Amino acid sequence: MVARHVAALPRSGIREFFELVRAAGTGPDERGRRLISLAIGEPDFDAPWHVRENAIWSLERGRTGYSPNLGLLPLRAAIADHVAEETGVRYDPADEVLVTVGVSQGLDLALRALVEPGDEVVFHEPCYVSYAPSVALVHGRPVAVPTTPARGFALDPDDVARACTPRTRVLLLNFPCNPTGAVLDDRTADALARLACERDLAVVADEIYAELTFDEPGRSILSRPGMRERTVLLRGFSKSFAMTGFRVGYACAPRHLIDALNRIHQYAMLCAPAPAQEAALEALRHGRAGRLAMRDQYRLRRNFVTRSLAELGLPCVRPAGAFYAFPSIAGTGLSSREFAARLLREQRVAVVPGDAFGPSGEGHVRCAFAASLPLLEEAMDRLRLFLAGLRRGRRR
Repeated sequence: MVARHVAALPRSGIREFFELVRAAGTGPDERGRRLISLAIGEPDFDAPWHVRENAIWSLERGRTGYSPNLGLLPLRAAIADHVAEETGVRYDPADEVLVTVGVSQGLDLALRALVEPGDEVVFHEPCYVSYAPSVALVHGRPVAVPTTPARGFALDPDDVARACTPRTRVLLLNFPCNPTGAVLDDRTADALARLACERDLAVVADEIYAELTFDEPGRSILSRPGMRERTVLLRGFSKSFAMTGFRVGYACAPRHLIDALNRIHQYAMLCAPAPAQEAALEALRHGRAGRLAMRDQYRLRRNFVTRSLAELGLPCVRPAGAFYAFPSIAGTGLSSREFAARLLREQRVAVVPGDAFGPSGEGHVRCAFAASLPLLEEAMDRLRLFLAGLRRGRRR
């Protein structure tokens, strides 16, 4: 009774591993060690207090009905101002901004609006786990372009050009990247923009981590010539404002594209929850200081984790954005799944196998540094013990 294209979908590698984590339990083991999870891509911070208070305020005043399909106009206006400040590109909040139920819904809407059956969607890999399945669900063909640690997981525009065919319809970009932390540089952004214009490609820019860059401001392909008219920009509040449970994201695009997304959205979702939209508006109006403070903490944690991994002999490209490290574990002789399963079983530390992010992620694991520094220190100590045990086992 299940549709064939749904039955053919693989189970998420992340969710499969989380089932192992749940089975392991969070309580102490026989040695008194509690589980330390570096697996989930969720901030360990609470949403800022004033954001939570605003959500409560909206509930107390009975603001619990439907909003317009596009979202609350004051929120859309604040989003347009924020995007203009970040990228230099201005959108009309009246009809070029759509509030979505997280960036995941925005991605789904964009692909459904842009992709015909058989069209190809090109994206870089390792990548967020939902990209290939999301393309398959709209009867498109996912085309992954591998990136490598030798190039800092940077996307080579020449590789993208070689991957394109006459059936290529969409270029899907995720910068800063989950799981590698790679960001766009100016040269790559310019080259990809030229390619999109030459091949008449639509661009879906998943920039959920855009506000979490550590060494210099991230580049958005949106600000390149010719990109505004062909790009669907996807951003949200989950990562940078620690608002994952509020489920609020947004899409910005030219009027005709937002109209297409909204045609689907009005039937599939109606609108994002009104109290969550009120909270998001508060975050944009008064949350800058808190957002920057969280980013600074992630930077400190990034520095500690990458330094620790290097000392342990696990090479790791220094992530320039997001809150993940993606070290190579190839030198251990274990597959990424074996490594993650044994680390969980033997030392009660959860990381995500790299192959969950596509075949080019094999030989790596993803370690989220969205955890307190003391927990990260304990996790690195346990990882040190685990690696020492592997070395002893090889000597026997």
